[in-house]
Amino acid sequence: MEPDKDLNPDTDDLPLRANTNHILVRHYVLDLTVHFDRNVISGSVVLFLEPCSGSGAAAEDDPGAGAGTKEAGGRQVGFVCGSHDVDEEGLGETPTTTEKKLGGIGLAQTAAEAENIQSSHSWETTSDGDFTLFLDCCDLDVSKVEEVDVASVSATSLLLPSERSGVSSASPQAAFIQNLIAMPSSRWRPKQQLFSQCSRAIGAQGGGSLHFHRDRWSLQVRKKGVASPQEFPRALRICYETRPAGGSVRWTKDQDNRVCVYTAGSPINNRALFPCQEPPVAMSTWQATVRAPSECVVLMSGEEPAVPIEDADTRSLIWNYYVTMPMPASTFTLAVGHWRQVTAENPPALERLVRDKTDCGEAAKLWAAPGERAQADLMSGPSSISEVVKGSPLKTGSGDQITHSDSAICNSSLEDEGLSETDYSGMANDGIPCSHDDYPCRFTEQSTRSQRVIPHRVFGPVCLLQKAQIGVLQLLPRCLAAAHAVLGVHPFPRLDVLIVPAGFSSLGMASPHIMFLSQSVLCAGSLGSGENDLTVCGSRICHEIAHSWFGLVIGARDWTEEWISEGFATYLEDIIWAQAQQLSLQEAAEQCDLKALLRWRRLSDELQNSEEALQILRPNMENTGQVSESGSSTVKHGLNPDKTFMQVHYLKGYFLLRFLASQVEGKRFIDFFRAFVKKYHGQLILSQDFLRMLLITFPNMERKGLTLSAIYADWLDRPGIPKWLYERSAVWSQARLVEEVKAEVVKWILLSQSHQGKGRKRKRTEPKVNYKEVTSEQLVMLLELLLEEEELSGATLCTLQRTYHLQNQDAEVKHRWCELVIKHAYTQAYGDVEHFLLHDQAMGVYLYGELMVQEDPKQQALARRCLSLVQEEIDQSARRVVEEMVL
Repeated sequence: MEPDKDLNPDTDDLPLRANTNHILVRHYVLDLTVHFDRNVISGSVVLFLEPCSGSGAAAEDDPGAGAGTKEAGGRQVGFVCGSHDVDEEGLGETPTTTEKKLGGIGLAQTAAEAENIQSSHSWETTSDGDFTLFLDCCDLDVSKVEEVDVASVSATSLLLPSERSGVSSASPQAAFIQNLIAMPSSRWRPKQQLFSQCSRAIGAQGGGSLHFHRDRWSLQVRKKGVASPQEFPRALRICYETRPAGGSVRWTKDQDNRVCVYTAGSPINNRALFPCQEPPVAMSTWQATVRAPSECVVLMSGEEPAVPIEDADTRSLIWNYYVTMPMPASTFTLAVGHWRQVTAENPPALERLVRDKTDCGEAAKLWAAPGERAQADLMSGPSSISEVVKGSPLKTGSGDQITHSDSAICNSSLEDEGLSETDYSGMANDGIPCSHDDYPCRFTEQSTRSQRVIPHRVFGPVCLLQKAQIGVLQLLPRCLAAAHAVLGVHPFPRLDVLIVPAGFSSLGMASPHIMFLSQSVLCAGSLGSGENDLTVCGSRICHEIAHSWFGLVIGARDWTEEWISEGFATYLEDIIWAQAQQLSLQEAAEQCDLKALLRWRRLSDELQNSEEALQILRPNMENTGQVSESGSSTVKHGLNPDKTFMQVHYLKGYFLLRFLASQVEGKRFIDFFRAFVKKYHGQLILSQDFLRMLLITFPNMERKGLTLSAIYADWLDRPGIPKWLYERSAVWSQARLVEEVKAEVVKWILLSQSHQGKGRKRKRTEPKVNYKEVTSEQLVMLLELLLEEEELSGATLCTLQRTYHLQNQDAEVKHRWCELVIKHAYTQAYGDVEHFLLHDQAMGVYLYGELMVQEDPKQQALARRCLSLVQEEIDQSARRVVEEMVL
């Protein structure tokens, strides 16, 4: 069977191959080694499987057939955690030995040879009646798939079925795995240890190797003679290597010119990092062992900050992470690099380094030079990593590894931050029980309700540590506390923040326990910068923190409904950021209205310049959430490159929530958010889940004609802009902060007119004008309004730049300034455009088009020069789009 042949090669839909209605992965154990010399990650992943109740015997339907009528099933179970460092009695092999045996298997097939097809011997000769496990997979070289002999684990007898268990004793291994998966959350620690032991067990004797086949989007596995999911092996080990150009991982260099790798958060998510089930309904837990060079830091989705141990054989470090909350595999995140932790106080040596070395590459040379260890130790926080991990891991009396360090985690005092105690609802976390399946849930813990700031750390390259300290580390506790005031209990116990390389494709990305931030959000100022300089950084942090509730602990059951994640986070970022700034109700409302007008302008421009099919928030409409008989489906427009750079799900979703909030009095809308979180945390939702609960909670909406079908028709199921938004934008355009900007714009237009028509021989004195001080959002609006002017004199642009210090403003301001420079061919500031394209790559794609469309030879040469300088580090999707514009 060749599913890819049934796909239209011209489609832009992303296939989800996994047959999740037949069998589900409940837990992943990854054992990985990072090879910077070859730009690959090698190793193995062990999958613990559970057949779905009622799944068919042969399951011969085509997983690539597209959406059908059956909704994806599967309950959420499995909550494990742990590490590979404990060598339990009866395993027979250490993790290092296992890795050498499994991860080092020769991979004869190169990336160039393997383009689509990779199979084990005799795949074509296996019976058509055998059950096939489909996993989402691409850009991986698979060397072996084998059944794991869990019977060799000495603890197996502890979980063998009893006569009353209802599990057939004819298959003791299946019974053992089933009982392991079903262990209650109160026993998560021994459960983790059992998963760890099983993952290191030998391959099954006599036929342990399974037949496999890999095409463009899937890995398919069969066992000869096995005709149903119930008979299929419950534990599989897949040995593989990633490819250097795989879409899920990004091999690049950081701002210090040091090698690093991180998961890209691309449309294909993690299927090019490990074979997995990508549909959101495949909720699972995971644990991972990652080996990396000793000088590197490994950051990952995990409930405790790993303390690495030394591998005596390879002289690398071993990092162990785990999660206990079942989540989609797409939320798994990994980053490995030569990053340093940002500390609350920078030592003088670091301040001199950052101040004296304006080029990050120069800082990297100094960092790498011999004899700089003393300074390096200062940069790395409480102690250097190599010193922390010398010798054996720390042990408790029970043998559990201690994976946290009080000195390494920032637990900032809120009294020191001077934060408000305001709580939007005053509601306690009671009265609404958890509706998800069993896992250790923070929403039920009394201690978490008062934990306004969770433990957090910030990492980045050496040359950006000071900026990260001024912005991120300063703002993070305030934003965390504000989010708690707005939404309640933090869903995750800790947070790491990483300043990612310049080629990162967006301003931020939220994952469980870890957040990526672009360097574009860092403030351009220095120590003592005012609050105005921190607006972009603070807003973005609040946006990503909001994803902990909407996007992670509550996820969309259908990937096409991105607005459930992005629209909610965009709406909540304003509320959380206003809370973090301690604004009054009036100040917060005025700030939100100004932002609303800016977003309205951005959305209306985007909708005028995009396909109508990409403007719909619910592109599958009434078929949203439906899948084929096997559980496979496609993500509509998931591979369309234009969609990558569109913000309609952010903006139109945000405006839908503003519209709904306008129908509810005061803070009751936020109270509803908290009630919704309490009911649906730990679950996947569709649009109707949110809207139905809203309409039930506020019955007056329906009395006014606001029905579910009306919301679908006006907001979710059609392109364009709803009538309410047109009407409301007229109100926002007359808000006080906007009127202040309009008054300033008039001054600049008059100044430009005074410069026009002047003779060159006689220099005239520029008229004195008193320009009002404006906020960063007002400055963005001012520049946007000036962009509407057909002509602005060079002298005016020079004064504008000098008055507002535009080259030192945040990235949102600088982007508009660059647009002005390009539009009016202001050659004196072409250096600002070049700097922006090199250092703010996530925001600069649009500017390449502006440079080329003007048909100015100097501007086109500038675009080509900048592309040539960043083409090795720029995001692959962005690079393709830019190359189409420039080349």
